[in-house]
Amino acid sequence: MPLEELKARIEEKHLVVNRIREEIGKVLVGQRDLIDGLLMGLFTRGHILIEGVPGLAKTSAVKALADTVHADFKRIQFTPDLLPADLVGTEIYRPKTGDFSIKKGPLFNNIILADEINRAPSKVQSALLEAMQERQVTIGDTTFPLADPFLVMATQNPIEQEGTYPLPEAQLDRFMFNVVVEYPDGSDEVEILRRTTEAAPVELPAIMDGAEILELQALVRRVPIADDMLSYAARLVRATRPDSDEAPGFVKESLKWGAGPRAGQFLVLGAKTRAVIRGRFHVSMEDIQRCARPVLRHRILTNYSAQAEGIRPDDIIDRLLDTVALHPTEAGNDGGLQQVVSSGDA
Repeated sequence: MPLEELKARIEEKHLVVNRIREEIGKVLVGQRDLIDGLLMGLFTRGHILIEGVPGLAKTSAVKALADTVHADFKRIQFTPDLLPADLVGTEIYRPKTGDFSIKKGPLFNNIILADEINRAPSKVQSALLEAMQERQVTIGDTTFPLADPFLVMATQNPIEQEGTYPLPEAQLDRFMFNVVVEYPDGSDEVEILRRTTEAAPVELPAIMDGAEILELQALVRRVPIADDMLSYAARLVRATRPDSDEAPGFVKESLKWGAGPRAGQFLVLGAKTRAVIRGRFHVSMEDIQRCARPVLRHRILTNYSAQAEGIRPDDIIDRLLDTVALHPTEAGNDGGLQQVVSSGDA
């Protein structure tokens, strides 16, 4: 694609995405990182894990996104008694004809909200894993492709652990982003009270359809990225691995294991998407850094010593962003974790 045509298409999509963000902003106060994370996941075919305490509009954000992109949406409440057939569907025997018919489950939609995903047992998580990775499900002996676009947005409550089943590492790695939703600030909370106690619910118009989503997904992959940016993303991921020669001292001391190659892929795709939704046709160092937290925080594991000292994965990531230079010859600071540079989420 010629460069001028690429620029024009990116500018066109940038305006459309801005309209989507404006419409979602009519029902969601603040939470820009959450909105951008959902959009970036949608436009890169990446699934999103959302963490936050109850009442922070996680479900409302996903529903608003589905409304604005004219996508089939289904919310699934995960519980300990949920079965795989409740997700994928089942075969139903028909006595009159003596054969079976297929009843498809809620996964046959475009956007799936898996609410409190860590409350479902491992069999259900495995069924969801197949759908997330292969974009297909198996009912009986038959495999069915899922809709395109297909996106899983899962939530979990970080403060309730009783009656939960921790997500296996293989499934965590399938999530492109882990977006942490924080409490609103004072002015946002006042606006939330105003909107929820005075105004009637807002109906959001559809700004984009499925064909346009697929077009934007293809456009994202055409965004050019310089070799030094690819090298920076790769070195940032390798620096999280405590057994790597490229890992700083504080990583070797604080991490049990680091991120795999999929983290680098999502880091680059996330940076490309961030550039597109901001109307740029190239990837900057800031794009990669702003994607670092949501891409890496669920792919690195702190050891017992770090946990005892209260060191979080985000602390390690922030320190890495301050340590890993754009070019390997530049000197980085391999100091402790006392001074952490906040990078924010996507």
